Amino acid sequence: MDSLFAPPGGHQVRIIDLSGGNGAAPLEVVRGFTSLMHANGFARAYVRDSLERCRAPGLDEAHVLAAWRAFGEDALVEGEAGWRSASEIKEFAARKASAEERNWRALDPRRHQADDDAGDDDAEGDAEDEGLDAGEADDSEDGDLPG
Repeated sequence: MDSLFAPPGGHQVRIIDLSGGNGAAPLEVVRGFTSLMHANGFARAYVRDSLERCRAPGLDEAHVLAAWRAFGEDALVEGEAGWRSASEIKEFAARKASAEERNWRALDPRRHQADDDAGDDDAEGDAEDEGLDAGEADDSEDGDLPG
């Protein structure tokens, strides 16, 4: 069984674009998780947020799940004890998530890297290098789709 403590370099979470826009390759790999629990918590919150972004008014559980499978993003934690969405995704579709359940940003290890870079002149460029959009941290947590 995997250790709860991180391997050298930390645990990793692979973000998968379910629309297939990135082929079989992960859309992104988030590195630097200090423990398996940290990585699992991030992945779970990331998927909750992705599913809520696919939830439109009036959709039932089956349609929310279908929308997520067509347009959402999945998160996979490597290893035997790594979190997988299949174990909870139906429950996620059945019940709207709270803002706290969706707050993957609070668990994102890149957040600490940004704090470390705050004194650098190129801190905004570092966020772009990590695949973050400049406005991504300001996204609303109400589940509304942009439009």
